[in-house]
Amino acid sequence: MDGFMQLSFLAQAILGRTGAEHDLSIIQIRLLGILRDREPSMAQLARHLGLDKSSITGLVDRAERRGLVERTTSSTDRRGYNVRVTAAGWQIIRAVGDEIERQINAVFARLTEVERAQFAALATKILDASSPGSSPPDESER
Repeated sequence: MDGFMQLSFLAQAILGRTGAEHDLSIIQIRLLGILRDREPSMAQLARHLGLDKSSITGLVDRAERRGLVERTTSSTDRRGYNVRVTAAGWQIIRAVGDEIERQINAVFARLTEVERAQFAALATKILDASSPGSSPPDESER
């Protein structure tokens, strides 16, 4: 358990340092990460990030003021908005993503190719098992 927590702290430190270099909080990095491949509604963003309506509104407002995202009228609900990345947001996503990837690759450089593949497989299994709608493992899987 201690190793898992230490690994979590290491990942958070990488995100925090990289975010600080670009004047982004970890939650703003998460927001931009979600927006890389979708244009969710404000409600969908709130669910992804585990935030309430007022918190997601403030988060999007701050990112919009920086020119990183923009709201668009929803095609399915004229009262609602979707959020998408702007050109400036894509520049930040690329820069931050490249730096995070570089730092994570440096951490994993200590592992062999086989160990990296094992780690990736185990991490995927853990994440799949903890996703919403998954059931706990039965006794035969333990």
